Amino acid sequence: MAALFTVDFQNCFIFILVCLFSILFYSLLFKKSKAGFNLPPSPPSLPIIGHLHLLLSFLIHKSLQKLSSKYGPFLHLRVFNVPIVLVSSASIAYEIFTAHDVNVSTRNLPTNEGSLFFGSLGFTTAPYEDYWKFMKKLIVTKLLGPQALERSGGIRAEEVERFYSNLLDKAMRKDLFRGERPLKKFGISPFKKELASLSTRFDEVLEKILVEYEDNIDEHHQGTDTSTHAIQWKMAEIINNPNILERLREEIDFVVGKSRLIQETDVPNIPFLQAVVKEGLRLHPPVPILVRMFQESCEIKDFYIAEKTTLLVNLYDMMRDPDTWEDPEEFKPERFLASSRSEQEDKIRAEVLKYIPFGSGRRACPGSNLAYESIAIAIGVMVQCFDWKFKGDKVNMEEARGAMTLTMAHPFKCTLVPRTILPFTSS
Repeated sequence: MAALFTVDFQNCFIFILVCLFSILFYSLLFKKSKAGFNLPPSPPSLPIIGHLHLLLSFLIHKSLQKLSSKYGPFLHLRVFNVPIVLVSSASIAYEIFTAHDVNVSTRNLPTNEGSLFFGSLGFTTAPYEDYWKFMKKLIVTKLLGPQALERSGGIRAEEVERFYSNLLDKAMRKDLFRGERPLKKFGISPFKKELASLSTRFDEVLEKILVEYEDNIDEHHQGTDTSTHAIQWKMAEIINNPNILERLREEIDFVVGKSRLIQETDVPNIPFLQAVVKEGLRLHPPVPILVRMFQESCEIKDFYIAEKTTLLVNLYDMMRDPDTWEDPEEFKPERFLASSRSEQEDKIRAEVLKYIPFGSGRRACPGSNLAYESIAIAIGVMVQCFDWKFKGDKVNMEEARGAMTLTMAHPFKCTLVPRTILPFTSS
């Protein structure tokens, strides 16, 4: 019996070895040869799995950051037979999103058939073809363009008042503010009534827009969750830096006063508030890694990139690069302030290269302007109207593991204290 067991074990072991060597020889003999091509630098890899072991992490943006710091900002990786290009350089990313933007405008993400936007027919997952271009035009002109945002300004003003009322009610009841609940009520988008039916009526609504050019949509889902997390990160940074909180509050009081509630129209007159939002997005981009695919082969920085190569742009690493940012790990909103017009223009040109929290190119987030405004006004309300008290010295800035978006592992819990006896008014 023991001898039979030994023979079976040996046969199984030999069979496993044959399978592994078969896979190895198949990958070496039948994959497309890249001989003669100058590929980007590549870290040491393992047989068969390639660099898979380097990518297995619940905080993959940080794992990729360590990889780039050791081997360089432009790397060629391989997972089995899947080629991957990792970019952590602002200048290389800028070249890709300008000279090769059309080539990398397809995301090649797995679709969710039960999602709001109908899997591969959705705006975020559709390939860069006529359908996506049509959807982009509709969204920009009917939902997120300047005229559309101007039409919905009154609705957003009502949401600001509702958000303030919710926080004030929580403060009066001395309930703990847990970061996420009031922000969910506030939402980020200016619409609130038809989200539940939007997924089943999306085609019908689009058809109506086409025929009648009337947009009666009362909810725009894109960006709500990521913007909510963005607000949490910024408030945590502000609370952890009392001097920044004090300066921001002084500027808001100077521009708005101590009795009127801050409005969207006040934000352009408060440059430090805008700087706080930008600095928060630099340190905590909503989606830390952009995923694209090269549809055709090309050359970047004299390196060959094969067709169907997956592109990973590590925004988290790029916007913490010590070669382009001074004190990159510190929360310093003043880095986005300009003392003169010429200096401001220089900063804008520089930011094009190194500051892209909402992506870049044709597939950049079309709701970035709305996100900036909504985040700024939410931060403005919370800073203008309330003092924030919490236990401990600092808010825990640990990141949640395994999340698709950059999320706080421990949303901060605070007690809100109204700054004034009389409530703020909108006029």
